[in-house]
Amino acid sequence: MKVLITGSAGFVGFHTAKRFLAEGHDVVGYDGFTKYYDPQLKRDRDVILRESSKFTSVIGMLEDRDLVLATVEEHQPDIVVHLAAQAGVRYSIENPSTYMESNVMGTFNLLEALRTYKPKHFLFASTSSVYGGNQEFPFKETARVAFPVSLYAATKLAGEAIAHSYAHLFNIPTTGFRFFTVYGPWGRPDMALFKFTERIQRGEAIEVYGNGQMSRDFTYIDDLVEGIYRLSEVIPNSDEETQPQGALDSISPVAPWRVVNIAGGQPVQLMDYIEALEQALGQKAKKNLLPMQPGDVTDTLASPDLLFALTGFKPRIPVGEGVKAFVDWYTEYQHGDI
Repeated sequence: MKVLITGSAGFVGFHTAKRFLAEGHDVVGYDGFTKYYDPQLKRDRDVILRESSKFTSVIGMLEDRDLVLATVEEHQPDIVVHLAAQAGVRYSIENPSTYMESNVMGTFNLLEALRTYKPKHFLFASTSSVYGGNQEFPFKETARVAFPVSLYAATKLAGEAIAHSYAHLFNIPTTGFRFFTVYGPWGRPDMALFKFTERIQRGEAIEVYGNGQMSRDFTYIDDLVEGIYRLSEVIPNSDEETQPQGALDSISPVAPWRVVNIAGGQPVQLMDYIEALEQALGQKAKKNLLPMQPGDVTDTLASPDLLFALTGFKPRIPVGEGVKAFVDWYTEYQHGDI
């Protein structure tokens, strides 16, 4: 099958494209190589993808409606995995317009193209941040998500709503993923693991927000991609009279649309995460404890039950193993061995 992946030069998009290529699919990657972080890392990922004869790279922004339409019209993909987005909770406070343009208008432009050239399955990335002020743990896909606490979360929640309306109006089978603190090799430099590693190796103090009293449902990249790939084969059908997942299922009553957490349901304390990094580096961290940042939440914890019911899989790679894999990659990458 032919797969269109937006954000293919990004962290998650790169790994997802590699997986679909490994499974024998033709992959069209669409990426704008934005400067939110050093584009060289994106170019290096793209070079690896281009080594496959089954990969086609399209360079452009989702805000370019004509190019998005032309790409979809030319390739008419069977599966679309929409991962391109402006990420980052804190940056959304500094540069909110970027989030509206990329996450809202970019998603709209893509869906406008797909209403004419409908894929068999449209999949898109949301975020655990949509749970916002929700205090019911673990976070379940059927929970009310009406209280986002960052603009980033609000734009991703808007993406969920827009995708639902298109699924309803144009019968586009749609699955959204809610990601939970993804980490691993080729990760983004703006994320904590990358920044912590850089600073610890330089002997500098790391900034630990929430005074270290936070926990996250960390998800290793290989586990995330496994969830994405398996869910690509589970196509929602709103015409089914009953859903095998029953009360677990987030399937819409009026559209072939559902949203699924991809996480293991195993929260890790931030200080334990840092300790795993110290062990992988063989070096202790100097810590600068700081208060919570605007837009952050104290804890995240996913229910993996729907993912498991749909696919028979849930993330399982422990933090110690995943952090060591990141450090091994980081060391090789910095030395130019990759």
